Amino acid sequence: MSLPLPATDAPENTLAQAGSPCLNWVNSFAALGPDFYTELQPTPLPSPYWVGKSRAFARELGLADNWLESADTLEALTGNRLLPGSRPLASVYSGHQFGVWAGQLGDGRALLLGEIDTPGGPQEIQLKGAGKTPYSRMGDGRAVLRSSIREFLCSEAMHGLGIPTTRALCVTGSDAPVRREEIETAAVVTRAAPSFIRFGHFEHFSYSGQHAQLKALADYVIDRFYPDCREAPQPYAALLEAVSARTAHLMAAWQAVGFCHGVMNTDNMSILGLTIDYGPFQFLDAFDPNHICNHSDAQGRYAYNRQPNMAYWNLFCLGQALLPLIGEQELALAALEPYKTLFPDALYARMRAKLGLADEQPDDKALVDNCFKLLAGNKVDYSIFWRRLNGFTPQSGHEPVRDLFFDRESFNTWAQDYSRRLAGVDQEMRAGLMHKSNPKFVLRNHLGEEAIRAAKLKDFSGVDTLLALLQSPCEEHAGHESFAGFPPDWASSIEISCSS
Repeated sequence: MSLPLPATDAPENTLAQAGSPCLNWVNSFAALGPDFYTELQPTPLPSPYWVGKSRAFARELGLADNWLESADTLEALTGNRLLPGSRPLASVYSGHQFGVWAGQLGDGRALLLGEIDTPGGPQEIQLKGAGKTPYSRMGDGRAVLRSSIREFLCSEAMHGLGIPTTRALCVTGSDAPVRREEIETAAVVTRAAPSFIRFGHFEHFSYSGQHAQLKALADYVIDRFYPDCREAPQPYAALLEAVSARTAHLMAAWQAVGFCHGVMNTDNMSILGLTIDYGPFQFLDAFDPNHICNHSDAQGRYAYNRQPNMAYWNLFCLGQALLPLIGEQELALAALEPYKTLFPDALYARMRAKLGLADEQPDDKALVDNCFKLLAGNKVDYSIFWRRLNGFTPQSGHEPVRDLFFDRESFNTWAQDYSRRLAGVDQEMRAGLMHKSNPKFVLRNHLGEEAIRAAKLKDFSGVDTLLALLQSPCEEHAGHESFAGFPPDWASSIEISCSS
């Protein structure tokens, strides 16, 4: 299915001359064939304007600095005209949503422009919010300014934290109205990843009995992203095990930094182990293991402390989807088994780094577990605790850290255990490890909300400032201490849901 591209005043090849070499399009996903997608054009938006740009990511893609300054680029990344060589399409997938089989889903408001060759390897370029597709169901295919700014900033923030993620190149806006709980304005995020394939892509072809397409998809993923699996006795079981390993490390990264995704459905799980689809996410303020960041999640299925188990549940669904190719249930279960040890091992490794411990000792697990209990019992601000702990030494009075706790005696007991563990630890090494493991700046909800409120008034300086801080979150950034402070009282009233 193809729709005609609306006429524009500029010739199609204008963008190839807009201060950047012509993009080298590969479009390998499109080569899978029409069973996997629908080709269509984006739906234009009137009078677009720039909201935010990640020039650092543009340079990683090999784009000239002035490419993101071009009016033609603005039109193209809003969906008003095509980038020469691109081949827009919306992919079909299915999925389990909140534990229930939802059937066919698909790119309801995203269009894959294609895949470009970059200095860092191939990257798929996608417009989110570019209009209706055959998979929009009852949706309008649009994204709003609020959610687009959140995704843009958090994608780049996660990258700054060293956590696997899709990336965001820019956000463009338009005053075109979009109805959510209230009337808002439209926006489009240009995001990128080596692939946007999800667990739900495999579920779609498996549940519909399209096993030839399932095999073609699995072969495509193996050959492009997991070539070592091809040499295994059972390549598809090896693929499942490799995806499980990446997902285990991703969950460890989330938990260690205090990140809540909020909607871990199988259609929001990346086959490459990337953080994908930023909707009702949140970085923890006060440490509460049971925190539910998504107000649409009435049962708390995706609460912070349940995320690792939910990831395993989703991997089990992926294993079921791949079973027609794996053949034996025992092989699929065996491929999932390593997750149970990989995740805790990866989490404790990250927590040791946050404590400044380069090696592992038998009592480290208890030290970490007791720290978590102490933080939860005192509702201590998670990010501030870890950043202040950078200055902790066995000889210091520990006041900046101790002041975070109302139960001072319990903290003193833990601090004594920590001090004993630090005996013999090289303090210069410890300081360096903690500095890069304990960020000063995370994208708290209230910071994003302040930037969004200003952006609605066409003041995008808050977006720019936050982006700069979040792209190097462990640096001091003198003069911006307020962005690393305690959340204001009103922050607890911010509600984020699946429409966020």
